[in-house]
Amino acid sequence: MKFSEMPYSRPDMDALFSRLDQLTSQLEAASSAQAQLELFKEKDQLMSHFSTLSSICSIRNTVDTRDKFYEDEQAYLDEQYPLISEKLQAFNKVLVASPFRAQLENELGALLFTNIELELKSFTPEIVPLMQEENRLTTEYQKLYASARIDFMGKTVTIAQLGPYKQDPDRSVRKAAIEAEGSFFDQNQEALDELYDKLVKNRTEQAKKLGFDNYVPLGFIRMGRNCYTPEDLDSFRKQVVRDLVPLTVKVKSRQAKRLGIDDFKFYDNVFMFKDGSAKPQGTSEEIMAAGRKMYHELSKETGEFIDLMLENELFDVLAKEGKAPGGYCTSLPDYKYPFIFSNFNGTSGDVDVLTHEAGHAFANFIADRTIPVPDSRWPSMEGCETHSMSMEFLTAPWHNLFFGDMTDKYELSHAEDALSFIPYGCLVDHFQYEVYSHPEMTPQERNETWARLDRMYRPYLDFEGLPFYGRGAGWQRQMHIYQSPFYYIDYCLAQVMSLQFFALSLKDRNEAWRKYMDFVRLGGTKTFIDLAHSVDMRSPIDEGCVKDVCTAAFEWTEKHLVE
Repeated sequence: MKFSEMPYSRPDMDALFSRLDQLTSQLEAASSAQAQLELFKEKDQLMSHFSTLSSICSIRNTVDTRDKFYEDEQAYLDEQYPLISEKLQAFNKVLVASPFRAQLENELGALLFTNIELELKSFTPEIVPLMQEENRLTTEYQKLYASARIDFMGKTVTIAQLGPYKQDPDRSVRKAAIEAEGSFFDQNQEALDELYDKLVKNRTEQAKKLGFDNYVPLGFIRMGRNCYTPEDLDSFRKQVVRDLVPLTVKVKSRQAKRLGIDDFKFYDNVFMFKDGSAKPQGTSEEIMAAGRKMYHELSKETGEFIDLMLENELFDVLAKEGKAPGGYCTSLPDYKYPFIFSNFNGTSGDVDVLTHEAGHAFANFIADRTIPVPDSRWPSMEGCETHSMSMEFLTAPWHNLFFGDMTDKYELSHAEDALSFIPYGCLVDHFQYEVYSHPEMTPQERNETWARLDRMYRPYLDFEGLPFYGRGAGWQRQMHIYQSPFYYIDYCLAQVMSLQFFALSLKDRNEAWRKYMDFVRLGGTKTFIDLAHSVDMRSPIDEGCVKDVCTAAFEWTEKHLVE
């Protein structure tokens, strides 16, 4: 069924809540493991239907944030999500205390119970009003961000549509584009500061009601971190500063030399080559057609996947007025469909959508068809991001379909971006650690903290002449900080994994794809570390992994320089 034909109606929450209550009572009274398994499956079916309707609503709301019907529906659902958490917690409490737990674990997997026990630590009915408010605040931030209309060079553009200007060969245009973007955030400084202040206080209050000192441990649990500790992540960030940041300084020094610039500034950061960054060739339709050809040639499974996506309108990728910023992949479980949302803007990022977001969608496609337990289909987020970031590299033999004679430039810049991204991702994570450890910070203190950490992770940047970035407020354009606290480090861990797949693909492309498929087929049946080890790869948490993997990638870039 095409996405445009999918029906939406507001879920009957009273009926859903009533049935969940009944299932919980029946679960507690069940006299056998088989009876409990049947109740568990019915719960999954109920939640699949609700999740499908809520995804349809969310997609249509982000495709056009001005649509009043879906704006109101999204606001309604934002109120319901915490109430559903309350019902599911009651069900899960009975499940993990089952006298038949050993038999249930044999059928459903022990990891599912580990994850449920983590979730139980992150919720109490007492925090439902706070969770509802948190949802309202994050939706308000998204709507504010999407409302940006910036007058630039005789046009009115969105933030996404400024992207090509940030990569313009004319340095003055790049600077003007960065200034124009910053002006929107400066004009909304008070609202952005107030929104984040409310979110920090809200999340801190949730944590304290659950018995935590602050939001840091609660955020860690809510990200489903089930195989490493906050101390492990701290060690990972330190490895990045010690072993990777010196390499990224060399990468950026090399970039400045390529550009012929002695005074490398922030507005030069994403401009990779003197005659222009690599851009996809052709129209949006031609890019999508190239993507179809790529996936048909990559494997039988990816061919089936891309046909499903294109024939059922499961992409919405053109930037347009009123559309929410960013990109994502989500799922429509009743249909066993993924859905990809993005904002094409004529830069190489358009192709990344067909590799990164399609990596998520392909993993969803495989899991829906091979893993019977819905809760075991998705790994924790660093595993999910491994699916996407690795796909970016494993599709390299087809990059020429998109970039033509600029393919070498794209592949060099893609590898360089992968290296320089990891410190940035760690910066985002470290900043949130500091903010939630000190929730009393003022807006100015938060900006000062970001600026201090920025110098640690990206010492090559100079923000001279850029008021928004110069005052340390650049974090406010990173949506995850508002909407998905502590998510961003998952990208960093996954990027290290993707660079391992990249290195293997250079030696044996078929073996790299086989390992990737093995990784994908495991879904969420193992922890992230176990997923890595199951395909004979190192975990990014392992001491020395960052240095070895990133040094190998850096050495590849040294051998493949393009002017």
